[in-house]
Amino acid sequence: MTVVQIRTARAFEPLLGPRRYKGAHGGRGSGKSHFFAEAAVEWCLRSPGARIVCVREVQKSLRESVKLLMEDKIRSLGVEGHFTMMSDSIRCPGNGVILFQGMQEHTKESIKSLEGFDVAYVEEAQTMSSGSLEMLRPTIRKLGSEIWFSWNPRHASDPVDAFLRGPIVPDEATIVQVNYEDNPFFPEVLEEERSWDALHARDRYGHIWLGQYEPAAVGAIWDRRTLHEGRIQEPPEMGRIVVAVDPAVGTDENSNEHGIVVVGIGEDGRGYVLADVTCRGGPQKWAERAIAALDTYEADAIVIEINQGGAMVRHTLKTVRPNLRIIEVRATRGKHVRAEPIAALYTMGKVSHVGSYPELEDQMCLMTVAGYEGEGSPDRLDALVWAMTNLFPSMTKKVGKRGLRPGKANSSYSPHQWRRHG
Repeated sequence: MTVVQIRTARAFEPLLGPRRYKGAHGGRGSGKSHFFAEAAVEWCLRSPGARIVCVREVQKSLRESVKLLMEDKIRSLGVEGHFTMMSDSIRCPGNGVILFQGMQEHTKESIKSLEGFDVAYVEEAQTMSSGSLEMLRPTIRKLGSEIWFSWNPRHASDPVDAFLRGPIVPDEATIVQVNYEDNPFFPEVLEEERSWDALHARDRYGHIWLGQYEPAAVGAIWDRRTLHEGRIQEPPEMGRIVVAVDPAVGTDENSNEHGIVVVGIGEDGRGYVLADVTCRGGPQKWAERAIAALDTYEADAIVIEINQGGAMVRHTLKTVRPNLRIIEVRATRGKHVRAEPIAALYTMGKVSHVGSYPELEDQMCLMTVAGYEGEGSPDRLDALVWAMTNLFPSMTKKVGKRGLRPGKANSSYSPHQWRRHG
C-alpha cells in the first residue's frame, strides 16, 4: 500500500470528507487548484480504477487545463511510478484515468460518456454556463460520485455562484472561501505581485486577490478594496440603528427589488451596515420584511424616501404597524450626487460592513460620478444612502447662496460627538 503525506492548508479541511458538491472560491494565490489536484491524485491512489474528468467551459488546448499541474503534483508526491502521463490524459492505478475536456465540446449525447465517472472537477468555474452546469450535474451520477468547483467569482449572477452561493444551496454541498492569507505556502514572488497590485491596481485588487466580484465601473465612487479593508465580523455597541426602504415601482418577480438595508451608528461614531434583507414581491411582503428587520435589530425607525409614492409607502408600513416611527427624506439631487458624500465616509474609514453583502456591494461599485452603470435600479444602494444620510446629517448639508446650511435633522445624533476611531 502506498503511503503519501499531503500537506493541506487548514482552510480546505471542510472539503476532506465525502460530499456530493465541494467548492472553493477566492482570489489568486489561495491554493484552490493545488488542493483539488492533490485531492484527485489521492482519490486515484485510494480507489484503483477511479475515473476523473477535469472540465472547464472552453478548453482550446491542454495547455489551458490543469493537466500540467496534475502531473507536477504526481511527481512532487513521489508517486509517478503509479501513473502514466499520456499526451491527452493520465492513466491511473487499476486502469483508471484522468481526462481533460471542455464543456462546449459536449452535446447532450456526448456528455453521456462521463456517466460512470467518480469525480468531475470544474476549474475556472466562474466561466461555466448554466447549460453546461445543467448537463454536467445529472451526468455524474455514480453512487458516491462528487463534483468539485474552484473559481474566482465574477458576479453574483454567474451560474456557479447562483448554484453554490445563492439563497438556496444544495444540502450535500460544502463550500469554502480561501484567499492568499489562508495559504501557508503562499510564495514570495506572488507576495511581491500582490503588494504591487495593492498600491497600483486598487480597482482590481479585490477581485484578483480577495476573490471579490469583478471591479467597479470606470469612475466608480466606491472600490472593493476599501470595502474589504473596512469589513468586520462583529459590530460594537450601537448608538442608533435604522432600517431604510427603497421600494420598487413594480411588484412582480421581474420588477426591480425593494431595497431594505439595516444600518447603525456605533458608540464609536462610525457607521455599520448590519444587514441587507432586500426582496421582491408585493407591498405587504416588503413592509413585513422591513418591520421584521426593525424588530430583529431593535432599530429606532424606518427611513423612507417620499418623492415617488411616499404616501403609499407610509400607508403600507402603517397598515402593518400603526404606531411605527417613520422618518421621511426627500431627494433633491441625482442618485450619484446623493451617494458621493456617503462614499466619502467609506474613504475616510468611518463605515464598516459587518459581513459581506455581494449584491449591495455590486451596486455600490457600479455607481460612478456620471450615474449608475448597472442594470435596473440600484434599490439596495438607494436604501443604504438614505440610511446613512439620516445617521450622518452633517455629510449631506445643502449648499446655498451663503454656503453650507444644515440639512433637516432627523435624529438626535450629533456628528460632533464622534470620537476618533483608532
